[in-house]
Amino acid sequence: MKTTNKLLMAALIATTTLGAVSCKSSNAVKGGAIGGAAGGVLGGVIAGKGNTAVGVLIGSAIGGSAGAIIGNQMDKAADELERDLEGAEVERVGEGIKITFDSGLMFAVNKSDLSEMSKQNLLELVETLKKYEDTNILIAGHTDDTGAEDYNMNLSRKRAYSVEDYLTANGIAKKRMEITAYGEMQPKVTNDTEAGRQQNRRVEVAIYANEKMQKKAENGELKDL
Repeated sequence: MKTTNKLLMAALIATTTLGAVSCKSSNAVKGGAIGGAAGGVLGGVIAGKGNTAVGVLIGSAIGGSAGAIIGNQMDKAADELERDLEGAEVERVGEGIKITFDSGLMFAVNKSDLSEMSKQNLLELVETLKKYEDTNILIAGHTDDTGAEDYNMNLSRKRAYSVEDYLTANGIAKKRMEITAYGEMQPKVTNDTEAGRQQNRRVEVAIYANEKMQKKAENGELKDL
């Protein structure tokens, strides 16, 4: 079997494995399960197609017992976020967390200024990010395909930077964050309906362990919060 086919088969197996694990099941176990070969292959495949939030989360997994320890911490952080964030989808992916904010709740049409509701949500996010300080944060902006492609790309970038600026202003170190924008390039669903376009207008935040947290987990120094 050619190397490319092997990679694709490994990615398919890893995707199937991830899909078979319930969102409500122990993600500490999931964190340990997808590391090593599966996490590296799948992360590389996804990252190679745009470095999405999901790709970053899976690609950053270290697996094994250390990955399970990190997963346990992320379980707790995700529970806090799910409880505190209004109108946001919180998902555990690999050894990290993906949060999807509805752009319609965060911004006015064609604007990048944060709404008052979104500021409150982001303040709740700040509290969790301060508690789990050994984490990195990816902020990705997305739009639907209404309007010109260049305009959508610029708007998604401005919105991602608005989120970063607000987090920075409230005490989150800029060095922890990375910004990326996709405009209309990565729809979640079809843009053929208004409901679909609404889902595609979003800001995604990926939270994952930095090298310091990974080292602590590997050395048995990561304490429960």
